[in-house]
Amino acid sequence: MATRAVIQTTLMLIVLGAILFGAAGRWDWPQAWVFLAEVGISSLMVSLWLARHDPALLEARLSRPFHGEQQHWDRLFLVGAFVAIGGWTALMGLDADRFGWSHIPLWVEALGAVLVALCMILVWQVFRYNSFAAPQVRIQSDRGQHVVTEGPYRVVRHPMYAAAVFYFVGAPLLLGSWWGLLAVPFYVAGIGGRAVGEERMLREALPGYDDYARRVRFRLIPGLW
Repeated sequence: MATRAVIQTTLMLIVLGAILFGAAGRWDWPQAWVFLAEVGISSLMVSLWLARHDPALLEARLSRPFHGEQQHWDRLFLVGAFVAIGGWTALMGLDADRFGWSHIPLWVEALGAVLVALCMILVWQVFRYNSFAAPQVRIQSDRGQHVVTEGPYRVVRHPMYAAAVFYFVGAPLLLGSWWGLLAVPFYVAGIGGRAVGEERMLREALPGYDDYARRVRFRLIPGLW
């Protein structure tokens, strides 16, 4: 399982690097190398932790992106998300390096690196408490899925999506692209819509989720939504 995680992480980095450096038109782009190193190292650390503490969740995370029990609308969502993220990554390469439309101070780029790290820490906390955090929207009846109420789930109902917001903001800042930030509202709207669809499924199929939703009022942002 750990070997599969290393291979998939390596392939992910190759694809991300190809898009970034291809859009930038050169290899010697320091911010991109820092970004790839941060994402790669943190992803491997989380995967190796899962291999030791929750191999069943790691297996679910490494599975094919589409699953027989997955909600049909979620398949379309994932296809659109893959395409959108690829285009977004290319835009940041064009903006920050090839054409130099944006000029971001070094301290802002450092802030972006901190936000990406916060995302990965929050994701690790999600995995620590929720063994059912599969990448697809589905009920894992074969694993006895139940409502998770501990850890970050005491604060918001969808902490994984909340963590993704840090990534969506941090990545363009680290890479030096103001234009990359323009996609953030659309991504937040997208994951917000997915959260609503996921909750509809959970309320129908997962006993106790209604009670949990009444106790934890907010989906993504405490005090706001």
